[in-house]
Amino acid sequence: MNRMLPSLVSVILCTSASAQEERSRPPITGIAAVQFYSTNMNSARSFYTRVMSGEGTPSDACRWCERSSIGGERPMTTFPFLMQLSSGQNLVLATAPKTPPSNLFYEMVLATDDVQAMKKYLAAKKIPILKMRDSSDEYFAVIDPEGHRIGFRRPTNASTPRAWSNLRIIHVGFVVRDPDAEDRFYRDILGFHVYWHGGRKDDETSWVDMQVPDGTDWIEYMLNVPANADHHTLGVMNHMALGVPDIHAAEEQLRKNGWSGNEQPKVGRDGKWQLNLYDPDDTRVELMEFTPTQKPCCSEFTGPHPGQHP
Repeated sequence: MNRMLPSLVSVILCTSASAQEERSRPPITGIAAVQFYSTNMNSARSFYTRVMSGEGTPSDACRWCERSSIGGERPMTTFPFLMQLSSGQNLVLATAPKTPPSNLFYEMVLATDDVQAMKKYLAAKKIPILKMRDSSDEYFAVIDPEGHRIGFRRPTNASTPRAWSNLRIIHVGFVVRDPDAEDRFYRDILGFHVYWHGGRKDDETSWVDMQVPDGTDWIEYMLNVPANADHHTLGVMNHMALGVPDIHAAEEQLRKNGWSGNEQPKVGRDGKWQLNLYDPDDTRVELMEFTPTQKPCCSEFTGPHPGQHP
C-alpha cells in the first residue's frame, strides 16, 4: 500500500496541473485591431485620413502605404491599407469582393500577452482554430457563435515612430441575434463582463457592452436588429468607436481637416458625449468621450472607463 502512495500522489498532482492549465486563461487586455471591407478604397482612405489626422500629424495618404502584418487567410481579398495608431492599435481596410457582403465588418483582433497559451486554452475549450496557409506564433483566429471573425495577437507598443493618430479604438459593435450564445463565448470562456447595457427606452435593452477582462476596451452587442435590415442599418450597427477627451474639440479638428458631415455632438444614453460619422460605405465611426458627463440610463457602469486602470 505504501508503495502505491507515491504513484497515486503523482497522478493526482499531474491531473490537477493539467486541469489548472486548461482553466488558466491568458490576459485579454484590449482591442488590438479592427478590419473593415471597403468598396471604394480611395474614398475610404480620404475619409479615414480626415478623421484620424490631428494637429501636428501628417495628413498625406502615404501613411497608409504598408501591408498589414496581421497573418491569416483572406479569401478573395488582401489588406493593403493599414493605419497604426499611437495606442499601438491598427485600423485596416480591405478591398471588398466584387459582390460585397452585407456585413462590411471583417475582423476584430484582441490583444493578449501570450498568443500560444490563448490558442491552447481555446482549443481545450473545444473552440475550433481557423486553419491558415502560413502558421504564425504571433496571431490566430476563431469564429464566434454568430460568425464574427475574432483574432488574437500580442499588443503593439504604444507611440511607435510610425504611428500618427492620437485616437484610440475603445469599442467595436456588431449585430448579435443570440446573446446567450455570445455570452457563453465572451463571458464564460473569454472572461468578458457587462460594462453597461441600455436601450432607446428605459425598459428595453438594445445594447450590451461587454468589457475585456484585463483592460477597459469593450465590444457592443447590437440587439433587436431586423433580419432584413438594409445596408445603412447594418453599417450603423457594425461599427467602431474612437475615444476622444473632448468631443467638441474633436469636431472642430474634423472640420479643419475637411469633414463636412451634418451630424452634431450629442450625449448618448450611456451619458457620454458622442459624434457619429459614416465612411463612404455607410460604416459608422463613432467618436466618444472616455467618461460620462451625465448619469446613464437603464443601468450603472460596472467597470473602469478608458484611461482608468482596470
